Amino acid sequence: MDQLRQHTVIDTPYEPFTLVATDGVLSGLYMTGQRHRPAEETFGERDERPFGAVVEQLEAYFQGDLKEFDLPLDLHGTPFQRSVWERLRQIPYGETRTYGELAEALGNPGASRAVGLANGKNPVGVIVPCHRVVGADGSLTGYGGGLPRKRRLLDFERGTALF
Repeated sequence: MDQLRQHTVIDTPYEPFTLVATDGVLSGLYMTGQRHRPAEETFGERDERPFGAVVEQLEAYFQGDLKEFDLPLDLHGTPFQRSVWERLRQIPYGETRTYGELAEALGNPGASRAVGLANGKNPVGVIVPCHRVVGADGSLTGYGGGLPRKRRLLDFERGTALF
């Protein structure tokens, strides 16, 4: 049975986001020029109806009123990728973790490179906060949306920048 895919594009203080839903559940949030962004034709028909709660929570986040998203997600990936994405959702707002810390938390301390690859394939950026992962020395490394975007999101969450 085919899954119904729909999308919309919303303006945010950050930039336009393309939201994708599979059978009415958020399955993608993509930035312009994002690495690993699927082809537009895979997003389905344009329809704003499935995205009301997503838009409300993103607006609250960008106003500084929401620290943790509470949305159903339909994330497609390997079991390892999904475990990394679930671990990302546990990183508190305004904090960071290293790839190594995530690998250790997953019970596989030698898997920091695999964690980085899974992090880069996260289909729902911002909501699944892959921007909160940094290198072992605290440096900004690898972000599918580009390092300037990662810096801006981290600075916003730390209260050192506004949108």
